[in-house]
Amino acid sequence: MRNPVGSTFLITGGSGFIGSHLTDALLARGDSVVILDNLSTGRVANIEHAIGHPRLRFFHGSVLDELMVDELVHQCDVVVHLAAAVGVKLIVEQPLRSITTNIRGSEIVIEAAHRYRRKILLTSTSEIYGKNSDGPLTELSDRILGSPAVVRWAYSTAKAVDEILANAYHKERGLPTIIVRLFNTVGPRQSPAYGMVIPRLVRQAVAGVPLTVYGDGTQTRCFAHVADVVDALLRLLDHDQAVGQTFNVGCDEEVSILELAKHIIDQVGTASGIDYIPYAEAYEEGFEDMARRVPETSKIRALTGWAPRRTFTDILADTIAEAREDMGVPRR
Repeated sequence: MRNPVGSTFLITGGSGFIGSHLTDALLARGDSVVILDNLSTGRVANIEHAIGHPRLRFFHGSVLDELMVDELVHQCDVVVHLAAAVGVKLIVEQPLRSITTNIRGSEIVIEAAHRYRRKILLTSTSEIYGKNSDGPLTELSDRILGSPAVVRWAYSTAKAVDEILANAYHKERGLPTIIVRLFNTVGPRQSPAYGMVIPRLVRQAVAGVPLTVYGDGTQTRCFAHVADVVDALLRLLDHDQAVGQTFNVGCDEEVSILELAKHIIDQVGTASGIDYIPYAEAYEEGFEDMARRVPETSKIRALTGWAPRRTFTDILADTIAEAREDMGVPRR
């Protein structure tokens, strides 16, 4: 089931949060990695420890560069397409960039994978489900979206187009594709920018300032540790029967954002309070959110035996430790 030992993986967005952890895992098991990243949201610091590794090559460039993508896909055995404009804040502030990167960029990468008959794993998102607050959500659950005039849904729509394109290439042209919908991946190396809630709240708590909760805080989410998510990606990449299918990957331990803020305050041991920020102030007028988002992950569990091993407490402990180190605050 596993790809041949010593395979070469192209990871678009490989110096980003998830991409850098996947790079570490692939190098550790003996594979080679080629990273393509424009460093718009990724950071060289995320892969600095691996720079100079004989089985790692880094290329500073964009998935919109057709010639570069063509050459790198040609050199590799498997493609993992992670590069995307991500984060609610970024999507709201720069919708045109998000749409271009997420649709045209994916089209270029998928076309190159087809040209050279490379297996491709495309990472999608729980945003696919839009305002559907039923749960747990299966891979076949309905998408419920608001008006196209609400910029929030541009990301969901773009990723849906990516999925449809990948599925069409698989069905009509036999391209070996795997689609993975990620539900709130968190852990070390995740930037607090662009609306990433846990690193943002943790850094506020470590700094001793009020934690900003958007809306009334009753909205719930499920958070999965990046190490567990990388484990899921590797299992799917190594399994022949994953090809042509879509999988949810995430944890089903549900927590409200207000409860999250309180847990962080307790674990950091800060006197920080909580400030409630209206969505219109945090993002823009007319912004819409969903009440809950819980994944159903029985499909990947049945195929690969995968299950998340890190707890919510583990996630917070790792994120708090990293924040204290980055901010020069001694551990307690």
